[in-house]
Amino acid sequence: MLEEVTFIIEEAKSSMVKAISHLEVELTKIRAGKVAPNMLDGLMVDYYGAPTAIAQVANVSVLDSRTLSIQPWEKNMLAPIERSILQANIGITPQNDGAQIRLFMPPLTEERRKELVKKASAEGEHSKVAVRSIRRVAIEDIKKLQKDGLSEDLSKDSEKQVQELTDSYIALVEKHLVAKDKEIMTI
Repeated sequence: MLEEVTFIIEEAKSSMVKAISHLEVELTKIRAGKVAPNMLDGLMVDYYGAPTAIAQVANVSVLDSRTLSIQPWEKNMLAPIERSILQANIGITPQNDGAQIRLFMPPLTEERRKELVKKASAEGEHSKVAVRSIRRVAIEDIKKLQKDGLSEDLSKDSEKQVQELTDSYIALVEKHLVAKDKEIMTI
């Protein structure tokens, strides 16, 4: 029985780590004044009839804190890349100079910063819900084991362990949100 309880707790911990990793990925997608090549992740280009990620048809690099450069490996890909950026409606107009595309990020207004903080908070809330859901499943599994003969003391101790794990991961979500809010609101 003890092995099963240990397995349930380790499984819950593993799932909570995945929830935090997902939050970190989602928070990096929220632009906070500085450009990053991963801003274009998920943007697809028509590459000879097949939808392909921009990073697979061009070199995406940062020129300065507000300028992104896209240098296609084939010159004929300039127009499709430019078209896909315009269709993605990310609020940036691409500048095509015939050899590369530059994206100049406009400075964030206070209103836009507040919107980004709300978006980050929503992502944090999703992560908290995921962590709490993992806790609920783990505690249900422990209660099933208790019905199958696990001692009540061990059951209560295990539930307490799961709750402490949950509290630590909720605190980690909060820590990430505070850092992201600070990053977004810093001019």
